[in-house]
Amino acid sequence: MFNSYFLFDIIFWVYLIAACCYIFYLSIRKEIVGHLAFALTVIGWLGNTAALAARTMETGRAPYANLYETMILLSWLIVMCYLVIEIKYLRLRVLGAIIVSIAFLAIGAAAMLPYRYQVAEPLIPALQSNWLILHVITTFVGYAGFAVAFGLGILYLFKERAERKKGFSFFDRFPSAELLDDLGYRFIALGFPFVTLGIILGAIWANYAWGGYWSWDPKETWSLIVWFIYAGYFHGRLVRGWRGRKTAYFSIIGFLAVIFLYWGVSFVLPGLHAYA
Repeated sequence: MFNSYFLFDIIFWVYLIAACCYIFYLSIRKEIVGHLAFALTVIGWLGNTAALAARTMETGRAPYANLYETMILLSWLIVMCYLVIEIKYLRLRVLGAIIVSIAFLAIGAAAMLPYRYQVAEPLIPALQSNWLILHVITTFVGYAGFAVAFGLGILYLFKERAERKKGFSFFDRFPSAELLDDLGYRFIALGFPFVTLGIILGAIWANYAWGGYWSWDPKETWSLIVWFIYAGYFHGRLVRGWRGRKTAYFSIIGFLAVIFLYWGVSFVLPGLHAYA
């Protein structure tokens, strides 16, 4: 029987090959390469699903208790978002070159963690709560939406610059800057309510586990900073009419803040969330 570690090793290589195929497809635009990239991505996602299920069976709980498990969960959600894009908009297959690469980097980051961060240990009493499961799932659905918008924001900046210069450009292969901007907005609009709900559920869990809704723990503080960045994004777009580069910068800065929230705070500013 395959264990979760073996499956994680497999999906690491499958996502890597899929990302390379998407990049190759972007270069030569041969449909057979695009079909291969899509097939590998689906196989990787199914393997990712099996790995999460195996981890659940091994531990007797959902895979949400440490940095390693949640990075695998994040990659699963990012790829699921991308598959929805490719199935709905076949002509946007070129986006796999960056979005599947982001999912691979999430898997790679998990693989680089020391073994002590990967091992499945018994949950401390504070983590044995259904509120925590809901908090993690909703939060990471939001992070996945932000991750996709981050990739789209980077692509937008290159595409918009190429459109301003006119003439032939490598970025002619990508969708229009307007479409990239719209897709980025849709994924942030997907992610923001989930992150908001995740913060609320986290506060309820904190009251259950620690006796208070908010303690200004470093991770709590940074989650609020992330929330304000994306709230600023919506204020700028919906109230002030921002489009294009300004909102692309917001999506990039916002996800960099998410990365620091989850990685930087975990190692640099330990607190009640040190286990995550």
